[in-house]
Amino acid sequence: MSKKLFVILILLMSLSLVGIIFVQAYYINNSLKNEEDQFTFNVKKALSFTSKKIEDTEFKDYVLKFQDLLDQGVKPDTMAFRQLYLKEEGRGSNEKLIYRNSILEENYKLSSSIFDIGLDSINIKKVLSDRETKILKGNALESNSNLNLDAMMFEFGKLSKGVEIFYDTAYEDLSYRVPIHKRVSRAEINRLLKLKLLEDNIDIDFQFAIYSNDLATKIQSDDFELLTESTFSVPIFQNKNDISNYRLLVNFPKRNTFVQSSIIRMTLLSIIFTSIIIIAYASALMQLIKQRKISEIKTDFINNMTHEFKTPIATINLALDAIRNPKIIDDKEKVLRYLGMIKDENKRMHAQVENVLRISKLEKNELNISKERVIMHDLIEDALTHVELIVEDKNGEIHVDLAATNSMVLANETHFTNVIVNILDNAIKYTPESRAPIIHVSTENVGTNIIIKIKDQGSGMGKAAQKRVFEKFYREHTGDRHDVKGHGLGLAYVKRIVEDHQGHISVESEKDKGSLFIIKLPLIS
Repeated sequence: MSKKLFVILILLMSLSLVGIIFVQAYYINNSLKNEEDQFTFNVKKALSFTSKKIEDTEFKDYVLKFQDLLDQGVKPDTMAFRQLYLKEEGRGSNEKLIYRNSILEENYKLSSSIFDIGLDSINIKKVLSDRETKILKGNALESNSNLNLDAMMFEFGKLSKGVEIFYDTAYEDLSYRVPIHKRVSRAEINRLLKLKLLEDNIDIDFQFAIYSNDLATKIQSDDFELLTESTFSVPIFQNKNDISNYRLLVNFPKRNTFVQSSIIRMTLLSIIFTSIIIIAYASALMQLIKQRKISEIKTDFINNMTHEFKTPIATINLALDAIRNPKIIDDKEKVLRYLGMIKDENKRMHAQVENVLRISKLEKNELNISKERVIMHDLIEDALTHVELIVEDKNGEIHVDLAATNSMVLANETHFTNVIVNILDNAIKYTPESRAPIIHVSTENVGTNIIIKIKDQGSGMGKAAQKRVFEKFYREHTGDRHDVKGHGLGLAYVKRIVEDHQGHISVESEKDKGSLFIIKLPLIS
């Protein structure tokens, strides 16, 4: 997959994930807004119900008190009776229409003590209204032929089909004079509000109050606090013109918690599933990037390995061709020389294959590493013998300072010797051809540990390379550059072996000034 296509796929996947998150956030926010709107609607409905119920109850009480007075035989002070008749005779028809509207108005002057408004007396007006429409057809007219139409209207006026009783605006005048705390009780407001709110499954604490022209009255619950943004209100005790000096207010201290609780499960599930998607996406993305890097590194590794095998194979082929030459085959000295070259090149390829196999076995935990008590100084001296001829051939030097007084460790002799040899081999390989390899090997005791330091004066490495130098297949020089032979497996093997011995390895390096490898291992008594 090309780098451009890889980047495009990552961008599309990222945009899709961001889009999913935004859609879910929008849906949750929209659901929360709908819940808030529904809560507001239900609360205002409960307030309106409570206000109307209180008004109706007060008016009913007023009517009952007044009706009790009338039932006791109270006589009106003045009376007025008005009656309206209309008659219509259809042209060319035997039908006659008679309409009657009778109004009886009675005025009472009563003691106001029963209404507790602070006045000596009050005036109450009672109005009786009776309306009726009657149609007389031809037969009815003939049967009443002895009566003229006016007489018939008078007889009709004495009939009583129904009486509508109502009370005039005295109620508004009376109630206006009564203090609000005498017109309604806190307990009644609390009961009605709670009853109506429960019908809509709103079961949370609330506070209420009645305000008169934005001023608090005695009717309010404990700890009521007027909150401009979250207090709901409706008018109460409106007059016929829908004007009122009073407002019934209610607020909910735990309103946000209640509204959010209705979608909290959905929100939590959304967050959990979205988090899983993000984690899975991030993990997949990291694995893709890692696999891409590994693929590039492996390609680089194959290129380098191919180059490293190509040279010894070519050398072996040349040596074999030379031995076949009739002029050479009889020259024992040259044959031995070429055979020695074949053996060295074969050994070199074998070492490369062994390194690859070691890493493979380590990855599968199949490498048998049995440990025994060994003296670390003996292992170091054995490792030095493997590279000293190469160093001498390059006119280099190895300076040894084994200052540790105790070097007894629990280790595998073969593998740990390979660890030292690998680091020494790197020190030689990464020394430029223009200078001789200079290597310093030293030990010291720090607490219950032995510290092994191997320092060279080679080409060194940058900080980025220091962080990744122990990774499998990693090499600072990549691509088709083969100025330094290697395959990026040696130090990965070194790190695994050191860690298997409960040790620690680190590197300090500076470009063109060499590297210092530090190994720390626990001592045994």
